[in-house]
This record gives sequence, C-alpha cells and structure tokens, in this order.
Amino acid sequence: MPDTAQPTEAPAAGRPTSEIAARVGELRTLASDSPLKARDLAWDWICALRDGAGEDRDRTSAKLDELFREGVPAAEVDGRTEGILVMPLIARPVDGFLRRVTGAWMPWMGKRIDRSASRGDNVLRNDARWPAKLLWPLYGTKSLGDARAAFDFETRVESGKVDPDVDVLVIDYSVVDSNPRFVIKRIRDELVEIVPGANLGKVLWRGGDGSHTLIGFFALRSELG
Repeated sequence: MPDTAQPTEAPAAGRPTSEIAARVGELRTLASDSPLKARDLAWDWICALRDGAGEDRDRTSAKLDELFREGVPAAEVDGRTEGILVMPLIARPVDGFLRRVTGAWMPWMGKRIDRSASRGDNVLRNDARWPAKLLWPLYGTKSLGDARAAFDFETRVESGKVDPDVDVLVIDYSVVDSNPRFVIKRIRDELVEIVPGANLGKVLWRGGDGSHTLIGFFALRSELG
C-alpha cells in the first residue's frame, strides 16, 4: 500500500468548480494549519448529509457521490476508527426501515485498520454478539473488552469499481477464508479521505457475474497522527 495518498487533479482550465469541490478545497487548506478543526468540520458536514438522507434520498446520494469523487485513497488511516452509516441505498422502503432500525440500535461501531499489515477488522457493540450468532451460526466474533471484533479484511489501493477514474482504499472481505459467505464475502467497501481523519466510504455489492452495485455510504473518523 502506498505510504501517502496522491492529491486529486485540479479541474481542467475553464471548468467551473462545484460548490462541493470548493468546500473540500477550503477544508484542505484549513487542514494545513488546523488539521483537527478541518477534520471535525468535514465530519459535521458528512453527518449533516446523513441527517438529510430521509428527506431527499436522491439529492443526498448525489451529493455524497460527488463528495466521494473529490476524495483521495484513505491510505493513511491507522488504528481504531469511529464509524457511522451515512445512508443505505438498497431500495426506498428498505432504506427507510434500515434508517429507523439503525437509529434505534446500531451494532457497527467502526473499523480497526492496521496500515502496515494492510489488514483490519470491524468493531461491533458487545450486544451484537448473539444477533451475529443467529445470522452466522458457525462464525464467532472476538472480544475487544468494550466491544467485539468481526469480519476481517485486507486493504489495497486501486481504482474504484463503480468509479474507475477514482483511486480508493479497497476493504476486501472476500479474500479472508474465515468470513461468512452469506452477505459478508459479497461486500466490497471503498474508502476515500476528504481531509485527514474524515473518510467517506461506499458499500458495494458484488453480483454473481462480478458486477458491483452501490448499496450505501458510510464514514470513518480516525485519529490524527
């Protein structure tokens, strides 16, 4: 995995800068002097988009997609992160149901990424242990003291599956033999950095023919080195 993420290309001459691109540029300028403030402002922005997803699904997903495309590979993330589901994109009735359920009880807390080993896993609430056992009887989560670890993955930087012109940090579950085949091995996460510490991700579903479909957005907030 590269040690540093490469900056995105500047807009072509004469092409107007979008509102989202301009805001990302301002946050990155701020990050050079006040990285913590830039991270928290970017995180607040992502959370505001999450909060508006139920009111205007299409507009919010379009904004998130544009924001994602402004990102660079999140190759600097290391250690335990805080995670949120920004919005599901499966089908309108399903999305509404998932927002209500996860608003009341969200078992996923984030991810742990070992940058040097290009590996990681997911962090779940302690009370997710038995629901996970019902879904995957032969799979066992691991104790983290205050949480549970589950669903290991490997990471690498490559082009996005639905955004081939965008380089992303791939979070690949399919290559880990211990992961359940039901659901988990069909998921491919892709992660980009908006500013250091504020990262936006896409959840992709891999079809039997090898195609990939966007089914949601998530975000990770990581510590600054």
